[in-house]
Amino acid sequence: FAPVLRRLGADFGFVPFVVGASAVLYVLSLVASGEGLQVAGRGFSILSPSAQSLIVFGASGAYPVFTFGSWWTVLSATWLHGNLLHILFNMMWVRDIGPSTADVIGPGRTVIIYVVSGVCGFVLSSVAGEFMPPLPLLRGAQLTVGASASIFGLLGALVHYGRKSGSSLIHGQAKQWALIMFLYGILMPGIDNYAHAGGFIGGYLTS
Repeated sequence: FAPVLRRLGADFGFVPFVVGASAVLYVLSLVASGEGLQVAGRGFSILSPSAQSLIVFGASGAYPVFTFGSWWTVLSATWLHGNLLHILFNMMWVRDIGPSTADVIGPGRTVIIYVVSGVCGFVLSSVAGEFMPPLPLLRGAQLTVGASASIFGLLGALVHYGRKSGSSLIHGQAKQWALIMFLYGILMPGIDNYAHAGGFIGGYLTS
């Protein structure tokens, strides 16, 4: 099937699938919010689904995982997003990093790393939210969504690939991207840095 799949692009359709699935679920979560939908606001509050809607669709975190026992949410949360800017920024990173990862690692491995990294990120964030005390710049989440844990996993995989292959260009670029995103997470409020760290470690180890 490779000749047919190549018509979807060098990444075998990985980026269109992630972007498309995330966009569809985001719209559905908005529709399901009903009166709880937050339409107006500033920055990261524009077009925000309600917390109840996100829980129904599979948001992760200490609350769903440990209160409801919904362990499957560590798989689903990476496909959900909390507002318009959240999904736009994450999908921009997927479009930037996804093709590069699929090109050097392979599209099949990229899918595996993307999924496993998301699981690792949300497991760490949920456990931290339930059992670890909050720190000034690092705290677990009671409710968390977003593709950034999986995106950090792709960066972790590229860092590992660059180190093992001897490609200083890939290694340096991936480290630079990861550093920029880590700093952004530290400076911006409401960012799930535990999920980012867990995703990066998961991607590196899976690679």
